[in-house]
Amino acid sequence: MTFTNDEIEYLNSQDLGRLATAQPNGTLQASPVGFTCNIALGTIDITGYNMAASQKFKNLATNPTVAFVVDDIVSREPWRVRCLEIRGTAEQVGTGSERGNEGPLIRIHPTRIISFGLAAGDLDVEPHQIKPHKRTLQ
Repeated sequence: MTFTNDEIEYLNSQDLGRLATAQPNGTLQASPVGFTCNIALGTIDITGYNMAASQKFKNLATNPTVAFVVDDIVSREPWRVRCLEIRGTAEQVGTGSERGNEGPLIRIHPTRIISFGLAAGDLDVEPHQIKPHKRTLQ
């Protein structure tokens, strides 16, 4: 399984993430995006209005390397954040019909996952003592 149960629960509780792609000239672009966790494929599916015309979709034609982040603030006193960073490769998918989505989508295949503050026990640990969960996927 690509994602842990804690990561799946977190992803399913969030509506917005940030996708970083590389433009043909090498500059980076970060975009807020809607997404779904595709458990069956072990991927993140990025959807949106007029996706095929978007720069982020076009960027994948020259460089499929991406980073995707979902994070939030659990509390400010004490300062406590949760974060899931996914690095990997993305593909342009012509239709999202298998997920009930309309039109093209971006499908991220994770190669590296870093999560922080997502385990239930993390709420009982001092915020600066929480250890990130890092792993590289085959």
